[in-house]
Amino acid sequence: MTMLTRWDPFRELEDMHSRLSSFFNRAPARLGWGDGGESLALADWSPAVDITEDDKEYLIKAELPEMKKEEVKVTVENGVLSISGERKLEEEKKGRRFHRVERAYGAFERSFSLPEDATATDVKAEFADGVLRVHLPKVPAAKPKALEVKVA
Repeated sequence: MTMLTRWDPFRELEDMHSRLSSFFNRAPARLGWGDGGESLALADWSPAVDITEDDKEYLIKAELPEMKKEEVKVTVENGVLSISGERKLEEEKKGRRFHRVERAYGAFERSFSLPEDATATDVKAEFADGVLRVHLPKVPAAKPKALEVKVA
């Protein structure tokens, strides 16, 4: 007797995603495709970052909602700026249950190579409203100096 199996392209896509994730040593993100059931396992968490530049500095903004400044560490070493920390999962309290947890939790680290025109000695950071702002001042550009040459 021949048994027919229903082909599900999304299940195959999820399987391929899982194999690729394991190949790159990352935890796969389960998206809930296929069997109609809903599943969600988040991969490594890293905060979203914006990097902007003006004439005086580079500015890195990292989103760190519900974190305190004591839980975040900013370091500069060998031309690399690192932002690290850990966002902890809330514990269930008596009379309160979680029905869904989609936000990512756990340790994170983001590292950025400093541009050649940034100075590592005057880096400043501030933390407010769940956003970390790291200011990387630029090295002042040497202004060309005109030399007067006397003609003999």
